[in-house]
Amino acid sequence: MRGQMFGWRWRPNPLRRRSDVVEAWTVLLVVFLLVLGAPAAGIVVGRWAHGDARAHAAAERAALDQVSAVVVENAPDSVPTAYGDKQSMHWVQARWTEPGGGSRTGEARVAAGTGRGDRADVWLDSAGRSVQAPPTDTAVWQHALAMGTCATGGVVGVVLLGHLVVRRVAIRHRLAEWEREWARTGPDWGHRWA
Repeated sequence: MRGQMFGWRWRPNPLRRRSDVVEAWTVLLVVFLLVLGAPAAGIVVGRWAHGDARAHAAAERAALDQVSAVVVENAPDSVPTAYGDKQSMHWVQARWTEPGGGSRTGEARVAAGTGRGDRADVWLDSAGRSVQAPPTDTAVWQHALAMGTCATGGVVGVVLLGHLVVRRVAIRHRLAEWEREWARTGPDWGHRWA
């Protein structure tokens, strides 16, 4: 019996309505979009985001100068966080030699627990101010994966929402068709023959 039930919406039968056929094709399209469309959208957006973030990071590295600085004050100790092994960073006073040759003291971002006299890398902008380091390759990949995942989830959400709308419309049409047919055949069912 179960084998005869599968695909009844595609086979001609007296109970099949046009809304049944529309709903069956919609389910097929939804499955196709969820299995192939959503991952494809995630891959395309992820690749685009990776290329864009990598270009942005390269442009930032080209615009900044990296110098080695000597820390002149102790950084606060590491505090346990909810993020696990992620090391906290702090801004402390450091001294470095600028690319032009002059010595300068300013703030440098260093890891927690860095002591006085330790060396740290400092990134300088065109005005010679200390700024955050450009994104690493890991950060670029994390950005690409996050964007790809969000795109996949967005496509899944839109497809499922579209399927819900089509299904509601199909149910409404099916009920209207049944109502019209009952209006034609209903009066005959109540008639008693004497």
